[in-house]
Amino acid sequence: MFNRKAYTLLTLFICFILSEVYAQDQKIADSLVHTLGEKTLSDTAKLNLLSRLSFNEMRDLKKGLQYAEELISLSEQTGNKKYLGIGYFLEGTKKRSLGNLAEALEAYIKSAVIARETHQSAAEGKRYIAIADIYSLGNNHTNSKDYYNKAIRILRQSNDSISLASALLNAGDEFLKTNKVDSALLFFEESKVIFDKVNYLSGKCYSRGGIGMAYARIGKNNLAEKTMNEAIRLLEEKQDYYPICVYLTSMADVYLNKGDNQAALNYILRSLRLAEQFGLKEQVADASLKLTEFYEKAGNLPKAFTYYKKHITYRDSVNNIQSVLNMADQRTNFEVSQKQAEVNLLNQEKRNQKNLVVSLVFILGLTIIIVGILLRNNQHKQKAYRILNLQKQATDEQRIKAENALDKLQATQKQLIHSAKM
Repeated sequence: MFNRKAYTLLTLFICFILSEVYAQDQKIADSLVHTLGEKTLSDTAKLNLLSRLSFNEMRDLKKGLQYAEELISLSEQTGNKKYLGIGYFLEGTKKRSLGNLAEALEAYIKSAVIARETHQSAAEGKRYIAIADIYSLGNNHTNSKDYYNKAIRILRQSNDSISLASALLNAGDEFLKTNKVDSALLFFEESKVIFDKVNYLSGKCYSRGGIGMAYARIGKNNLAEKTMNEAIRLLEEKQDYYPICVYLTSMADVYLNKGDNQAALNYILRSLRLAEQFGLKEQVADASLKLTEFYEKAGNLPKAFTYYKKHITYRDSVNNIQSVLNMADQRTNFEVSQKQAEVNLLNQEKRNQKNLVVSLVFILGLTIIIVGILLRNNQHKQKAYRILNLQKQATDEQRIKAENALDKLQATQKQLIHSAKM
């Protein structure tokens, strides 16, 4: 089974850059390139333009990569995190198509980190698909399925049906690659339903291509030929050559099963020519291996050996040992950084809880002190009231006694005066 990540998120990113543009199209890049040199462009307009140019540039992958790198540089200068994440994603996509898997993975991880830090859950899910694709190409099926599952789980909770369908599509390819055809068909069919519903052309092509390859695997050659030819025809109009190379090689299997060796050979050679023309290292390697098998069965060992050497050269340029080690390290570093972020968040929550407890204890203590002071003041007031009442009572008693004494004195005086008159 040949590696077929023809749709490594190529169908996704432009959909939230501009609402009216939903898929790659070389014609868009050709129509926009002349505006790049305009001096009147604002920073935001130039960021948008670079992202569209990089996304839609399929004929010259190195030029597409250059646009992505310019996008990253300008995003860093202007502090635009959104376009910085897009820039790293596009850089990863171009490097992945050029066969630089370790560098592509590094770029994808950077874009995923930015999405995570800026709380863009849908974008984070999309970028997990790209990471999963790289691991699938490196035959690390455990990591690949892990990231596909993460992506699907996140995207099922979003409103981004195109991204969800793309995750299902690529997960289906992973099952096909590991020879679980029934599971692959289930994922392909679900993605096809979604792509058809939203009338998303690239996704419709890719899902049909996947279904065709699955049909070829189980011997349904006529259905396989019909669906893949339909996908190839539509993709040729879009100048999307990576998946075309994949489907052409798969079509060779269909014709080999039918016993039409010449037609099979023509499909393989066509795939190889396109792959070489557009610098698609993975597909050069795959087509060369297919030619090796073809000529070996035909008894032409010199040609078989020639194509096998070519296969080895291109295969190793894509999947060398150091790249695999780098990818393993990058996964470890990425997950460690995620865990560290979770630990930091947990520690911050603990610190916040501790600060809250300290604050509550302080407030409670202060409240107790204030209440104590108020109670004590109230007690002092009550005591003062009692003393004042006692003093008032004593004063009243003395006043009454004085008044009584005065009354008696006056009465005595009156008696004396009366006696004197008599």
